[in-house]
Amino acid sequence: MLAVLYRGVEVIVKQGDITEEVVDAIVNPANSFLIMGGGVAGAIKRKGGASIEREAMAKAPVEVGNAVVTGAGRLKAKYVIHAPTMKYPASRIGEENVRLATRAALRAARELGISSVAFPGMGTGVGGVPYMVAANAMVDEVRSFIEANGPPPDKVILVAFDDELYQAFVEAVRSLLSCPTTQPQA
Repeated sequence: MLAVLYRGVEVIVKQGDITEEVVDAIVNPANSFLIMGGGVAGAIKRKGGASIEREAMAKAPVEVGNAVVTGAGRLKAKYVIHAPTMKYPASRIGEENVRLATRAALRAARELGISSVAFPGMGTGVGGVPYMVAANAMVDEVRSFIEANGPPPDKVILVAFDDELYQAFVEAVRSLLSCPTTQPQA
């Protein structure tokens, strides 16, 4: 795990299952119709229950660059922030969609007034965005958001499901948020 304190916001990189995170909200890199079929969305639906998808779809369609919030069903989180990275399910996307979705999720977290939010690799599944590209775009958006708004949220967690994405997140945080309070943790 890597933890960085950046302008009063703790940014944490860890490897694990985002559906197990004990946070105020987790982010679902959704499609505009909020159909929760595969990838992170499918995992959220399987663990949290179909009620999350039903509540989300009632708010659809949601354009890329916007986000909606639902309850989290049986998840340990309180909310799911659905931030579309693509219009249609299983679409290939680019870096700009990752940026727009990350920014929208951070705005939604701030509007909720929550203290902690966990992100998966936005656009790195069916979206096809390379890990390093997505990690740099996400961390750059987190940095810009903090610089413009400050907390909340007080804690942003980047959750990687594999070693390669974890390393990409670590490299992005070290290069874009480097400051004397960067501390690797066991």
